[in-house]
This record gives sequence, C-alpha cells and structure tokens, in this order.
Amino acid sequence: AEEKAGRAVLVRVGVRRTGRHAEQQDEAQWAQTRTQEVPSEHEKELLHCEVDRALSRALSINAFDYNCHLDLIKLLRQEGELVKLRRARQKMSELFPLTEEIWLDWLKDEIKMASEISEREKVYELFERAVKDYICPEIWLEYAQYSIGGIGQEGGIEKVRSIFERALTAVGLHVTKGTALWEAYREFENAILETAQLERIHTLFRRQLGIPLLDMEASYAEYEEWSEDPIPETTIKNYKKALQQLEKCKPYEEALLGAETPKLAEYQAYIDFEMKAGDPARIQLIYERALAENCLVPDLWARYNQYLDRQLKVKELVLSAHDRAVRNCPWTVGLWIQYLLAMERHGVDHCIISEMFEKALNAGFIQATDYVEIWQAYLDYLRRRVDFTQGTYSMFDYTFVYLFFFPGFSESGDPSCTIMQNWARVEARLCNNMQKARELWDNIMTKGNAKYANMWLEYYNLERAHGDTQHCRKALHRAVQCTSDYPEHVCEVLLTLERIEGTLEDWDAAVQKTENRLARVNEQRAKAAEKEAALARQEEEKAEQRKQSRAEKKASKKAKKNRIGEKRKADDDDEGEWGQEEEEEQPSKRHKGDGDGLLLEEDMELETGLFGRSGPEKPDLSTNQKEKPSTSRKDVPKVLHDSSKDNITVFVSNLSYNMTDPEVKLKELFESCGEVAQIRPVFSNKGTFRGYCYVEFKDEKSALQALGLDRNVVEGRPMFVSPCVDKNKNPDFKVFRYSTTLEKHKLFISGLPFSCTKEELEDICKAHGNVKDIRLVTNRAGKPKGLAYVEFENEAQASQAVLKMDGLTIKEHIIKVAISNPPLRKLPDKAEAGRASQFAVPRQIYGARGKGRTQLSMMPRALQRQSNPVAKAENGMVQNSPAASSERTEEPKKMSNADFAKMLLNK
Repeated sequence: AEEKAGRAVLVRVGVRRTGRHAEQQDEAQWAQTRTQEVPSEHEKELLHCEVDRALSRALSINAFDYNCHLDLIKLLRQEGELVKLRRARQKMSELFPLTEEIWLDWLKDEIKMASEISEREKVYELFERAVKDYICPEIWLEYAQYSIGGIGQEGGIEKVRSIFERALTAVGLHVTKGTALWEAYREFENAILETAQLERIHTLFRRQLGIPLLDMEASYAEYEEWSEDPIPETTIKNYKKALQQLEKCKPYEEALLGAETPKLAEYQAYIDFEMKAGDPARIQLIYERALAENCLVPDLWARYNQYLDRQLKVKELVLSAHDRAVRNCPWTVGLWIQYLLAMERHGVDHCIISEMFEKALNAGFIQATDYVEIWQAYLDYLRRRVDFTQGTYSMFDYTFVYLFFFPGFSESGDPSCTIMQNWARVEARLCNNMQKARELWDNIMTKGNAKYANMWLEYYNLERAHGDTQHCRKALHRAVQCTSDYPEHVCEVLLTLERIEGTLEDWDAAVQKTENRLARVNEQRAKAAEKEAALARQEEEKAEQRKQSRAEKKASKKAKKNRIGEKRKADDDDEGEWGQEEEEEQPSKRHKGDGDGLLLEEDMELETGLFGRSGPEKPDLSTNQKEKPSTSRKDVPKVLHDSSKDNITVFVSNLSYNMTDPEVKLKELFESCGEVAQIRPVFSNKGTFRGYCYVEFKDEKSALQALGLDRNVVEGRPMFVSPCVDKNKNPDFKVFRYSTTLEKHKLFISGLPFSCTKEELEDICKAHGNVKDIRLVTNRAGKPKGLAYVEFENEAQASQAVLKMDGLTIKEHIIKVAISNPPLRKLPDKAEAGRASQFAVPRQIYGARGKGRTQLSMMPRALQRQSNPVAKAENGMVQNSPAASSERTEEPKKMSNADFAKMLLNK
C-alpha cells in the first residue's frame, strides 16, 4: 500500500524519470539485487554501501521519490547507521507525513538511545511531531507510557497527566481503541495511589462510562468491583445512554472491521451518521480515522477542511488540518487555495502566506489551469490587503506579481485572460486608472481574443461603467470590424448606443458601417456554403461512381451464374425419356439441408407458374408429412412496417431463433411498459423465426418506457431494444447508449474469468468505494467476454480502485484495471455507408478453415457444387429466368448424367 501510495504521489506531482535520474535508480535496483545474491558478509557490506550511495544520489535528483526514501531508511536500519538513519527520516518527514509504522520504528530507535535528560527532551519533541501527522491511538499510548519513565523528574506526574488528558481528548472517543488509553490512565493513577487520588480514579471511571466504547460492560463491572461505595445514579444514567449510542455505532464499526482497505464507502457512511448526530468531537475523530487510511484522497481532505472552516473555526486545528492536506495531496490545487484562504481568515502574517504560495507553485501541478487558479487566489488576497484610499502606489505589489512572476500562463492556461481582465477592473474601479485598464484590454485583444463578441462587450461594459462615450463608440466600431462569431450582436449594441447618445452623423456612420460589415459577413457565409455544397456534390458524385461500379460488378457476376445455369439446363434436355422413367421409379428428391425432408411443392409450383410451365402432380404424402408443413409457417405474410408509427414502435433484436410463439412471450414481457397494440415478428421464407420483431404500443410514453428493457436476458440471450428509426433518413442515428469518451469515475476491467458474476465483481469493487453500476460485457449470444465497466460515485474512489485492483488475481486470472477511455472509432464515409446498404454484395463463403492465404481452390472444378442450389422441374431441367435465358452464350456442350447413362447401356 505504501509503494502504491508513493507511486501515486509521484504521478500527481508530475515527476518523471529521465536521463541520469533513471540510470541512477536502475543502478540502485541492481545494487539491491546484488545484495540479495551475495552470501559473503564482507561483500554484502560493500554492496550495502554501494546501494546507500545510489539511493542518496537518486534522492538528490528527485527528493519526492517516496519508495526511494523507504528503501534508504530500511537499508540504514539494517546496517545500524543511526546517524544517517536519523538524517534520512528527518528529510522524509519534511516532505511527507509519515505513517504510523514509520513513526513507531523511529520512536523506538530514539528511545533506545535516549539516556540523558536532554536526549529525552528530543524524544518528547519527536512524539509531538508524530501525533500531529495523524491521530493514532498507538502513538498516543506509546507517548504516555514513555512519559511515565520521567515521573521522577520535577513536575513529572503533572506532565504525565497532561499527556494522558491530551490523548483522551484526541482519541479517547475512539470506539474500538479508546479503552486502552482509559485503562492505562487508571493504572497510572493506581500506581501512585494515595488517599487524595481515589477521587481521580472515580472521575476517570465515570468519564469513561459516559462514552460509547467497546467492552463497556467489562469496565462497568470493574468499577463496581473496585468502588466501595454504590455507583451514583447519574453515572448509571450516562452509562445506559452511552450503551444506546454504542448500539447505534456498532453496525458502522462492524462494517469497518469486515471491509478491506481503503474502506471509503464505510467511512463515508459513518461520517454521515455522525454529522446527523452533530457532536463535533466525534465528527472530527471519524474524519481523522478515515484520513489515516485514505490520506491520498483529496475529496476527503476537502470535506474535512470545509467542516473545520465552517463549524469549529479553531485556528490551530484548522491550520494543522490544511497543512497535512497539502502535504498528503500536493497535486490538488483546491487544497492549496483552501489553505491560503484559511491562513488569511485567521490573520496569519503576510510573509508566511507568501511562503506558502511559493510552496504551492513548486508543488508540480499537471495542468496550466491549476496555476491560473492558484495565482488568481493569491492575487485576490493581495487585492484585499491593499488600501486603495492611499493612492495607486499601494497597488504596486499586485502589478509587480503579475508582470514578473506570471509570464506565459495567460496563453496556455488562461486563453481568455481572466486574470488580466480582473486586473483591468481593479485599475478602473478601485484605482481610477482607466488609461491602464485600456492598455490591459488592448493587450488582451492582441492575444487572439479580438474575434470574439463577448470579449468586446465585456470591454464595452467596463468603458460604459468607468469610461466615456467616445471610448465606448471607438470600442464598438473596432468590435464590428473584428468580430467573426456573432457580428450581428455587436452591430445591434452599436446601433443602440448611437440611438441613445449619438448625433445624426454618428447614427449614419454606424448604420453604414454595420451594413457594410454584415454584407461582407453574408458574402463570406454564402461562399462558405457554396464551398460546402461543392464538396458535398463531389462526394455524391464519387459515391454514385462507386455505386455504378458495384452494380456493374454485381451484374457481371449474375450473368456469369446464369450462363452456368443455362449450360446445365442444356445438358439436362438431352436426358430424354430415360430420365423421366428414372424419375418415376426414384423417390422425390429433397433439398439438402431441409430438416423435415419434405418435397417443396409450393416452391416448385411457384417457379413453374412464373415461367409458364406446368407443375408436377403432388405425390400422396403420409399423415405425418401432412401435419408438419402446418408448423412451418409458410402462410405467414411478409411484415410491412409503417414508418409513420416509429414514435410508438420499438425494434427488438438478438432474440433466439428457436423461440416458439414469439408474439405471446414478447407480449407478456412488454405489457409491463404499457398497452401493446401489435407485435410483428419477422420470419424467413422457410417460416423460421429470424430473431427480431417490431413491438407497437398505443402511446409514445409506453414505447419510451420499453427502451428500459434493453439488454434484458430472454431465453439465455441479451435482448436488444432500440428506437424504431429509419437509418436511410437518419444515417447519424446511433443505438449505442453508453459513453465513448473519457469517464474518470468509471473503470474498465479486462482479463476477468468468464465465470465471474456481477455479484462477485461488486463484492471486490465495493471495498474501494461506492459502486453505482456494474456492466459485464457479453457477446450477442449472452456469453461473457471477460470485460466489465464499473461506475463509482466520484473520481477519487475510481482512482483508489485503480491503484488497489490493477494486477489483482481473480480465480487464477490477473486482471487489468484502468480509467474508462474507449479509443476513437473510425467513422465510415456516409456516402459509402449509404451505398453499402443499397447494394449489399453477399459475403464470400469460405471453407471450414476460413479464408485461405493463397485463395486457390484445391478441389477439381468438375466436383465443385454450387453454393446456391437451384430448384429443378419434374424432368430435371434447371429453371432459369427469362432475363438469364436472353443472355445465353454458345459454349461447348458438356456431357450430362443422361449421356453417361446411355454410354453405360450401350456397352
């Protein structure tokens, strides 16, 4: 956890390993590896020195390398280099708040070496620093126990009591760990027990029994056993009240005990509970407990600091919390702004605020806009401390800071020059220096803002409020000339000004100028429209050419197929009477692939009727064969969709082809959304269900509600429900309902086992934050693809989940976790898409192994079968359309089956 926290800090601060820095870190890692491999003590000592130097060089280049600090401290502690170890810990504590484990190790090492009184004082100072980083009961308990060792000194007892009282104030309300401090305090008083001390112990028992702590019953029983007098009624009443409070807190404490780190959701629920109760001490404690385990969550620090600023308003407490916040999350500009405001609110000296502002500038913000925000906050502070009644000279600090410390950021992070605009307002309104304000606005316009109407109107409003009419008119005339986004609005403002304050000459000049400008604008817009229309026509022509080429290729392929069919027909004409007799003796031929094995008489009658030929007599079918065609649904008419009812119709797809009675099943499903007018399933020519249908409702509200059934599982497949939209009329319509852009609060997880369920994934993710939604990605058949999207409540929780879950092993599968940012898809050409929808060419049918690399057929052409078999008449001749027969070409006659039969009979 510490390593991931360190990596997160480095990413936020923006530190990058480059050049010599990367080489030295690699050198340090190599040296550590060598240390593990060498068994010799002498060589190991040498290599430890080498690692020490490598880590020290790496820290000299990048002092914010958290992991490097930890490695150096660990190495020095193993070697026993106490002086270097103390120096390394000191440097790390100046940059980062130390964890409870690091502080305890440091304190134990210092306690071992402290023998004299002066050294004990240094340990006391170290304890004071430790308890300020985080509120940790273990450190407070260690502090109190260490202070007992100095009880023999002057004022030692009072000092121990003072530390115990501070510890109880800080963590005495800790439900699970506070009892240990109370018991230690009582044991101390028992150790120095005198007659006058009895009342102190009574007071400690009564105070403890009034606080909801775990094992309160044991403390109450101990008090009954220890006390010779009966327990007062007031103490019993407070004890029962604390027990009731403990019962309310127990569910939250149990949730924290059962949850995994970082427990953000559980802590947030606990904080909300304490906020409703309204006890400031308990609210502060639960915030501190949450921050001890989630020190890298900026939102949690921001909420805690906001509570302290608005409710407690204690200077030492507020400033300490703000300082710890920026040390833990230095990359968050909002925390620095809160800190500067808090320092100003509590009257901190200007020099200290300026130093803190300089630290903020060196914190390593990632975006230029963050620097703009921190500069704006500091400039606002300077503006508030300037006394403008003494003249404009006192504003020198403000202008000096902007001119000499803020070059460059106004272009990248502040494109609209908001800081310079505020500067101009201060000059005009507070300093009465309109000339300086005009110079600033002239500088703003030269930075690429002259083409925007809102910038000119902002300058016009400033002139209107603090300038004169002449400069207002001049500004609007320049705006009419330069504005390119909304020139009509600027022209209207100019005419309004001249209508109210201008002379006739001013009015005429304004009208002429606006008319000329608008005429040029309209001409430019017309040219741009013509250019776009020409480009559109070119695209249409290209699309038409591609369309014609596709049509020609399709026609040539069709003609080639017809010629092949005519050759087979000519071969079959030579079979004669022998072929007919043979057909009478043989049973009726069946189409390959028909599941019921029935002769398709209806299809044959349809073909012979179309081409003017008589159909064969229908053979006498068995009873079973007569019953089966009744279930093939060949009498189902073609589904015709009425596009005028698209608003009350939804399109349902991806249904199972084996669904029986889709009307009945879908009607039961969609009746929950409203009254269903009609369900129109689509069937193939063979009468089988094609997996999609139209559901028409009585009103539009029901159709909109039906869209909520999208992705519901029906007979093992996810059902797709989408609006009924004609894509030929609306080619840009997208059915995909999920975002395809960056979502910082949503995670993309890959590498999941296919057996992982939504509930199992939710149990894993909810330990890192409040999970709002989980979507497992499946294919059209409803089978999982090992991918998932997890939506958290905010960005901070998602960031924590990435740090904790990336590389996690689930059912022997290592998952990858990242912020959801789908790659941009290449959109097809609209004309190409339209053409493809109108002239769809059937896909190439490949063999069982797919598309071969050489594309060469390994089967003799004489044995190849047609991919699309054609129906035959009663005499075995192939039926061809008139169009195909008109395109016959003379080709050498090939031997037919009849020819082979005659050859065999003649032998």
